[in-house]
Amino acid sequence: MTETIRYVAIGDSFTEGVGDEMPDGQPRGWADLVAYGWSDAVGAPVEYANLAIRGRLAWPIVEEQLEPALALKPTHLSFNGGGNDILRRGATVESIAEAFSVVLRRCDEEGVRLILLSGANPSAGLPLSRLLQRRGDELSEAVGRRIEDRADVVQALNWPDRELSHPRFWSADRLHMGPRGHHRVAARVLDALGLNPPEEWWDLPGPDVVHLSSGAYYRTHVLPWVGRRLRRRSSGDGKQPKYPEPVIVSARDYSSE
Repeated sequence: MTETIRYVAIGDSFTEGVGDEMPDGQPRGWADLVAYGWSDAVGAPVEYANLAIRGRLAWPIVEEQLEPALALKPTHLSFNGGGNDILRRGATVESIAEAFSVVLRRCDEEGVRLILLSGANPSAGLPLSRLLQRRGDELSEAVGRRIEDRADVVQALNWPDRELSHPRFWSADRLHMGPRGHHRVAARVLDALGLNPPEEWWDLPGPDVVHLSSGAYYRTHVLPWVGRRLRRRSSGDGKQPKYPEPVIVSARDYSSE
């Protein structure tokens, strides 16, 4: 009898799916796409929950989401974090990487297969790009050292993907991936699981995102972000997980729109 897949995702806006909004405004994103693609590959529904909340730092993800996720008794758990940390002064790479170690240890203890992702690299389109590139490289190396002998960990490494840094994969805010980027990440996760993603997911057809001029970009996206930092607010304040309990997902639920 085939094992029922129960996949639970934890993380921040990357995993919540921000930048890949459906017509009703609900974010979809790579984790949803993985559930659809997984169902299609195995020919059976997949149970899927997503506890990710935008704006979360690495340790709050672990402290707020990990145990509720494990309580759902997943067969597989995906984790990514640190993208928000490296945007802030004072964040230390070793502290962020230690959060990954805690997730790995708890998954080992609970017999859950870990899917570990590195985030996509947005630095080319952002202010302070060299600093962000350096911090992201250091985080990737630190996490890599912790899992280098763990062939059982499913690794979907997006940070080194130079193609994914191209503007066509990103939304207008340049910080979150657009639909094309989320599909590419989903394809990489499915490939790492030994499944065959739809070929078009690697570079989804369709029009490119219209990017704002420099002045309009700063007014629309950068200044509001700075304002939240000054007020010690997060884009995720008051947000609830979109799928706190498992939902049944099948390939027919997927829409390319």
